[in-house]
Amino acid sequence: MKIEKYKETDINGIISLFYDTVHSVNAQDYSQEQLDVWAPKTDKESKLEIWKSSLNQNISYVAKINDTVVCFSDLTITGHLYRLYVHKNEQGKGIASALVDILEVEAKRRKIEEVDTEASITAKPFFERRGYVVIKSQTVERNHVELTNYKMVKKL
Repeated sequence: MKIEKYKETDINGIISLFYDTVHSVNAQDYSQEQLDVWAPKTDKESKLEIWKSSLNQNISYVAKINDTVVCFSDLTITGHLYRLYVHKNEQGKGIASALVDILEVEAKRRKIEEVDTEASITAKPFFERRGYVVIKSQTVERNHVELTNYKMVKKL
């Protein structure tokens, strides 16, 4: 496995990984209707440009195996861990931890005192193991469908 800074050429792999992960890994905690509004297949094209822009602005890393993106994560300059997705076949292998370690070190280097995130039901245990604390449970509405996630924070 190789971890590197995000490049625009990674965007197609990132978008595919996002959709595949949401619709497989998160299916254990969310209904099909919820998955479809979280990662609607019809949004792929518009997401390409929006995510390309935000990933360029954020502190963004990818993990690759044989030049294929298997994990990606990004942190805003204010300390919000925005996205973290791991390929369904690479879950539980420490890849997400490796990327978050890098982002947390970068946050400390930039004098960011805490990192916050909005973790899915599925990701909540991962973040708890890393020392993140639930601030509150949230209900997010997308296209009249409610999804639960957790506002979590970690002091660095």
